[in-house]
Amino acid sequence: MVELPKDCEWDMIVLDIDGTLLDRQGIIPEMIYLVRELEKKGMVVSLASGRTLPNITPIHQSLGISGFIVGENGGMVWDSGKGHPIKALADGSRPKEAAQWLGTQIDGLNPEGIESNRWRETEWCLTEVEDWEEVRDAIASSEWSDISVVPTGFAVHLTIPGHDKASGLRVAFEQRGVDPARVIACGDAPNDIPMFDLVGFSVSVSRNYPEVVQAADLVTDAHGKEGSLELLRALCERIGS
Repeated sequence: MVELPKDCEWDMIVLDIDGTLLDRQGIIPEMIYLVRELEKKGMVVSLASGRTLPNITPIHQSLGISGFIVGENGGMVWDSGKGHPIKALADGSRPKEAAQWLGTQIDGLNPEGIESNRWRETEWCLTEVEDWEEVRDAIASSEWSDISVVPTGFAVHLTIPGHDKASGLRVAFEQRGVDPARVIACGDAPNDIPMFDLVGFSVSVSRNYPEVVQAADLVTDAHGKEGSLELLRALCERIGS
């Protein structure tokens, strides 16, 4: 059971996707119903993910939500519902170069990374490696030391400085005239921490990363998408009461 603070009011919820909204087993059908109920009750639902726009757009359409999309961990912003064009907020050439260099330094590392890199414009993603800290340490002592290495549990993202979910959300919020203080965000991994720090209230659905737990205002008892389900139920009940 999720206990939400009684003195907070929110206009929007921003949901992470992988590990939060869905996992490798898919999405819980009730989740679709609940996000649509939130929209009917006046709460806008938006998505912020490390996925590319071609990966996120079908999910956005399937959910039937009116909010915006922030993709590539803040690098891409698309708010077609309000008539705003797609915005690329970073250049992904240096992260790609860094990945190619890493392939010469770490045995078994595939610099081509995950398949969706073919659509990636602002960062580069490596497949989840057992020792992501080795990637971080190698980058830190290289000419690409400015590149951030962020694990998500599904991939390892290489990003340029200042490029994170918060930077993308600031652009999306400004376009809509949304006050971040009136936004609740839900996620599960280190790439969600900048988003947590930006919004008025944050919820983690995972205890896998101590730094994420520390950054969140609330941690659900259930894990992953089951935790998100608890949160969405609580929000629907709260708004309906």
